[in-house]
Amino acid sequence: MVFSLALRFLRNREVAEELAQDVFLQLYTNLGRIETPAHATWWLRRTVCHRSIDEVRKRKLRPSLGLESAPEPVAESRDEDLLLNDRLKKMVESLPEKAKAVVLLRYQEDLDPSEISEMLEMPISTVKSHLHRSLTLLRGRLRKQEVAA
Repeated sequence: MVFSLALRFLRNREVAEELAQDVFLQLYTNLGRIETPAHATWWLRRTVCHRSIDEVRKRKLRPSLGLESAPEPVAESRDEDLLLNDRLKKMVESLPEKAKAVVLLRYQEDLDPSEISEMLEMPISTVKSHLHRSLTLLRGRLRKQEVAA
């Protein structure tokens, strides 16, 4: 009866099943107040109707879209990816091996310093130092090249 009312009201099987489960859970927590089987039936009908109305109101406030009706996300196109930029690529390649590994893992693979620390088996403070020094060095070299150009 509870599921049938919810399904007819909501016209969505999954939502009706979830709502019916919630109603029965609510009944379980209120069992002490239920006096007779007829009272239980009345209580269930009343509760499922009120909960169904609430669910319909929620859906009106935030309508749900299926994946098939959602538009495809548009990928932002960048004119220039700095890591693919030849100048920057050469500068990163010129870094010492450990510093280069740290920079590539951080900015190409998007790993956190703690993950890099584990992967390269070095203290996290060393990873952070390599990042700081490498970025300072790369920024300085880029500024020199921009001034020279």
